[in-house]
Amino acid sequence: LIFAVMRLTKPTLFTNIPVTCEERDLPGNLFNQLMKDDPSTVKGAETLMLGEMLTLPQNFGNIFLGETFSSYISVHNDSSQVVKDILVKADLQTSSQRLNLSASSAAVAELKPDCCIDDVIHHEVKEIGTHILVCAVSYTTQTGEKMYFRKFFKFQVLKPLDVKTKFYNAETDEVFLEAQIQNITTSPMFMEKVSLEPSMMYNVAELNTVDTAGVSESTFGARTYLQPMDTRQYLYCLKPKQEFAEKAGVIKGVTVIGKLDIVWKTNLGERGRLQTSQLQRMAPGYGDVRLSLETIPDTVNLEEPFDITCKVTNCSERTMDLVLEMCNTNSIHWCGVSGRQLGKLHPSSSLHLALTLLSSVQGLQSVSGLRLTDTFLKRTYEYDDIAQVCVVSSEVKQS
Repeated sequence: LIFAVMRLTKPTLFTNIPVTCEERDLPGNLFNQLMKDDPSTVKGAETLMLGEMLTLPQNFGNIFLGETFSSYISVHNDSSQVVKDILVKADLQTSSQRLNLSASSAAVAELKPDCCIDDVIHHEVKEIGTHILVCAVSYTTQTGEKMYFRKFFKFQVLKPLDVKTKFYNAETDEVFLEAQIQNITTSPMFMEKVSLEPSMMYNVAELNTVDTAGVSESTFGARTYLQPMDTRQYLYCLKPKQEFAEKAGVIKGVTVIGKLDIVWKTNLGERGRLQTSQLQRMAPGYGDVRLSLETIPDTVNLEEPFDITCKVTNCSERTMDLVLEMCNTNSIHWCGVSGRQLGKLHPSSSLHLALTLLSSVQGLQSVSGLRLTDTFLKRTYEYDDIAQVCVVSSEVKQS
């Protein structure tokens, strides 16, 4: 028996080397005419290296993570005898596991001379590094002798994309994820889909489209091709679900955000897909008491009172008895009673504070000077630079 293994890949476009010269040179228009008569060139663009014809693969080629490895396996009876009980087995050995790729585990009863057993195997590559295709054949000769032989085919699986992520924590519990995806192959990619599958704690909104006249258009244009070594940034906004956002202390420490799902196509439509592992971010620590700003005007008038709303959350595991103190700064002045009792605040509970201020200085001013004191531990929490407000001069009424 003769054993043959061939990788199944798509053909490639034929490339030619154009040879031209000027008309006043000795060959005249001969080279140009030869290129026009060449059936492999593009009509009207003969000087381009890319032709119209397809060529079969001349080598094994590169295999990238996320692509599907396809191979044609053939066992041919090259003798003049009939062999029996032919069993063909194909295994793929990786650095961590051994996979059986054979379509059928049943043995073929007999194989006549000049006949063959064919099989096509497929496997979605999910590991980087050395892969070994182990093909084994066992059969029985006419004399009853059992024969067995194996062949090994080794190939490397390369990394197609370089994915980097960055997290930005907003004060409103929103998380912005920036995913930088770089094409590290030698051919362009068509990015079919890049999406974020959030964890059970978050809802996600993709920020990679722009609404123009009611039509959603990609920020990368109509043709989402990624050239070799090019990098593209994708942005996502994750917001905690209502049931988790209301529970202080649930979203803290290391939290799972979700995973990226990337689908692309190369050359003549070969499809590849990658899913990252679960992305994790370090949630910001707010200590025992968290103060966040709920509402504030963008612009206020000089020396005129304006209102803001703050939210105080108990992030500890004990009940607090809080006292609110307000300290004036050079530009921001608080209106109200300082040192008032806020009452008991149970763990994971919140309360809202409606406060009034005025500014004596124009420009972009920072709201500072809030102090919260826990009367039980005699511990004071200081909150400065809570927000910024633009202070402008009030309009003078014309008589």
